[in-house]
This record gives sequence, C-alpha cells and structure tokens, in this order.
Amino acid sequence: MSDVSTPATPPRSLAERAYDEIRRMIIRLELAPGDVVSETELGAALDMSRTPIREALQRLARDHFVTVIPRRGMFVSAIDVEELSMLYETRAILEPYTARLAARRGTADDWAEMAEVLDETSVPGRQPVELIELDRRCHEIIWRAAGNRFLTSTLDALYAQSDRLWHMYLADVADMREAVDEHASIHDAFERGDADLVAQLVEEHVISFDTQVRAAVASRLDAPLAQQG
Repeated sequence: MSDVSTPATPPRSLAERAYDEIRRMIIRLELAPGDVVSETELGAALDMSRTPIREALQRLARDHFVTVIPRRGMFVSAIDVEELSMLYETRAILEPYTARLAARRGTADDWAEMAEVLDETSVPGRQPVELIELDRRCHEIIWRAAGNRFLTSTLDALYAQSDRLWHMYLADVADMREAVDEHASIHDAFERGDADLVAQLVEEHVISFDTQVRAAVASRLDAPLAQQG
C-alpha cells in the first residue's frame, strides 16, 4: 500500500477540454473515419476559439485520431485492420504490468471506488454504451492506482482506439455484461492483494476483447456487400 498522498488534479485547460471532446466525437463516430475536420466548425460546436482547437487537433494527430494531408486538409483517421494486432499486443503487455503496479500501490479507497462503479453496472436496463463507459472507469481507477503518469497517458490513448473499434464493430452485437463480470473477478483479486492473479485476469480481459473485435471485423469483411464493394 502507498502512503503517499495523491495531489489534487489541476483544472483542465481549454486545449485539454477540446482534445477530450473531439476525441469523444471520433470514438462515438460522430466524426467518422474519412470525415473532414474543420477547425471553424469544431470551434462553433464547442464554443471555443481556434487556438485550443488547433492545439487539440495537433495532439490528436500525434495520437493517430486525425490525419493531416498537405494541401488537402485534415481528416479523421481510418483504422487499419492490419494494425489491430499491434494495438492489442501492446495493451496485453502494458495493462497487466500496470495492474501489478496497482496491486502493490493501490489503496482500499481505490478498490472501494471500483466496487461502486461495478455496482452501477447492475442497474437494470443499462445499455451497452453505458457499460463500456463503466468498463473504462474501472481501467482508469487501475491506471491511477499504479501511479505512473507515462503508463496512464499511453494506456489512455490505446484504450480510446479500442473504444473506437468497439463502436465501429461491436456496439450493436457485443455482450458487455461478460466484460463487466471479468472486472468483478479482477476487483476481487485486487482486494486480496494477489498481483499475479490480477495480471493474469487483466491479460485475459484484454485478449477477450481483442478476440471479439477480430471476429467482428472478419465477419464484416466476409459479408457479401463488403465483397462486392
């Protein structure tokens, strides 16, 4: 357990708020792959000046959510199916390692907060999109408990790409209840302080998501209409 107090989270800048909002729009497919990205339109939608919007888009370009094509403009990046393996093999390495750190450094308050999030998943009528948001909150608690901002930054970007894939391929068909149940087992292992089991369960959780996405992508690509395109 860590006895180091966690500093208060500083207020987010306009550029950070713009980044979060635009990334959310991309993840939720409000801005779909290939869409033109307009600083003017985003500024109007978010009620912000061009400066924070431009800073946010520069960061989104570094994180591969938007692509700048010289003399043509900026576009929402496509997701290259061939890069799926790199995305998930990276998460499958970093997420278990981060979970091990969290098992050593996390506090009872962290796991109580995770239990509260899991309780929210049992509310009747929860929609899949709500469940994946709760899944993300569980991951964020683990990242925070690990106490490594570099890992948190990297995993946040990787999870966002996974979230985007879920909205593209699984939102209408995936059973998020299974993922929630996996988090319940992970939470129990954290409470017992079993770092080895935590790492194993987190790795299996990431691999399970990868398997679902791969199956959905393969099904989409093998569909008759896709073959005719």
